[in-house]
Amino acid sequence: MERWGGLQRALRRLGLALLLGLLAAPMGRAASEAIAWQEYDAAAFEQAQREHKLVLLELEAVWCHWCHVMAAQTWPDPEVAALMRRHYVAIRVDHDARPDLAERYREYGWPALIILDAQGRDLVKRSGFIPPGPFARLLRATVADPTPELAPPPEPEGSADAPPILAPVLREALIERFYASHDFELGGLRGAQKFLDRDAGEYALRLAQRGDSRAATMARQDLAAIARLQDPVWGGIYQYSTHGDWDHPHFEKLAFIQADYLRLAALGQAQWPTPAGAATLNGITTYLRNFLRSPEGSFYVSQDADLRPGEHAADYFALPDAARRRLGVPRVDQHRYARENGLIAQALVQAYAATGEDAYLEDARRAVQVMLETRRLPGGGFRHDASDKGGPYLGDSLGMLRALLALYGATAERAWLTEAQQTARFIAGHFLQADRPGALSAVPGGPVRPGISVDENLALARTANLLAHYSGDPQDKALAGQALAYLVQPAVALSRVSDPGILLAVDEWESDPAHFCVVGSKSDPAARALFAAALRQPGSYRRLEWWDRSEGPLPHADVAYPALSRPALYVCAERRCSRPLFRPEDLPALLRELGGASARSAS
Repeated sequence: MERWGGLQRALRRLGLALLLGLLAAPMGRAASEAIAWQEYDAAAFEQAQREHKLVLLELEAVWCHWCHVMAAQTWPDPEVAALMRRHYVAIRVDHDARPDLAERYREYGWPALIILDAQGRDLVKRSGFIPPGPFARLLRATVADPTPELAPPPEPEGSADAPPILAPVLREALIERFYASHDFELGGLRGAQKFLDRDAGEYALRLAQRGDSRAATMARQDLAAIARLQDPVWGGIYQYSTHGDWDHPHFEKLAFIQADYLRLAALGQAQWPTPAGAATLNGITTYLRNFLRSPEGSFYVSQDADLRPGEHAADYFALPDAARRRLGVPRVDQHRYARENGLIAQALVQAYAATGEDAYLEDARRAVQVMLETRRLPGGGFRHDASDKGGPYLGDSLGMLRALLALYGATAERAWLTEAQQTARFIAGHFLQADRPGALSAVPGGPVRPGISVDENLALARTANLLAHYSGDPQDKALAGQALAYLVQPAVALSRVSDPGILLAVDEWESDPAHFCVVGSKSDPAARALFAAALRQPGSYRRLEWWDRSEGPLPHADVAYPALSRPALYVCAERRCSRPLFRPEDLPALLRELGGASARSAS
């Protein structure tokens, strides 16, 4: 009898709990829906001015675990919702869809929570998940005292034609930071979050080619660390690992990270070919094909960290393939952005150069062709998505410029160079500042002025500089110079823990790339073999050309080549060239004969 009474009491408690749960769930949803989320546009800021409210901007990502937790716990909280309705205009943005905002607030992580005044001035910036109680206190405190917490980011100094000269003291500081920021025990950057600075990995490879043994150690550690971030089942690179080691990954897989790591791994494989390096390339490209490639051949933008939003997925990602698939597959964001496709295509071309595997080149060609067909803007630039609410954005045209130039260097097909030059003209016409150095991340016009991205200006300086060597057009050199002039300012050069990308850009600005030129018909197998041999040489800063006389002069005909009866390969520097080479297998000996100068330049 007592047991029956206990069961009744338990059922009554369960019924009450279920009732409370049913009552609470609609309240939570109602509170969340009562936050009138708006798009990022001028109308939202006009409303804030009209109603004397502040603006709260949430930059979230569809792949982001803590964004899911924020959506489940903080936004549905009744107190948070009431404060938002009373004092704030709420704007929610997918940061992948708005590169300008993503670049401006990238240092704040995801979700990025920015409180602005009605004029678009930053007041408060927070990163990551904030529970309901602390977040409500933050909302009330900001209303009570809307004084900006941080000074606005410094504007670049100098004029638009400032010379891109890196002061010796800055150069030494950057070199010191390059070595000091490396974790010589585990590889990668020092810190609680383990990931690779891809520019640091590339710079280490360059110095290793020049005989720097300490840099060689760094480069080998970084290349080995790529495999530590790779999904052992599906391939692909996780974003980073926590706990100061490589054993606690965050499981989101972002397209641009796949591209960056694939490119670095390919550069490493070209310099030090190993079975492990080949496996890394295969793992990343297999993941791209199986999970991120669309039916038409372009690439999607990301895959979620969670199988179910807000629930940690460590147990799931520890499973083998079949067990994972029985439970389901984490969501793939099927937007196809020009930026990500350009970066992936460039990395695939680098993998092709390192391995000679035609499939990598064909994947790159197809992705770029789809972007030309679906994202090309009048005048040579690229839109971000099929249609954009803002923009155009520098990242999209820049990513595609990198891919187009890589395709020209790997194929010598002049159509790619023509497209690259058109894209460079678009960038110069839309993103350069008229009176100051540096390129803006987007065309001005939104409520908040676009920022200037260090990473985008680094890539622009290096890509436009290499383009100038291919094209011979002084406009391309000027474009590179204006981006680099921003980067060499002390406030910019020393703004981050380490910035070896600036050292790479300055090194390339001050020197000529390794120059390989094949002279011979493109239909001749001997000429094709010579070009393939040059393509397989290590290094990222190089100029590969193929002069088939039937196509007319080379775009930048700065070297006079003799007319021979058979195909020949020349290695050139400072407008002077080696003796002609007729057999691919003789190229290493020729480079040694030249005293290593070409190999050093090629790095």
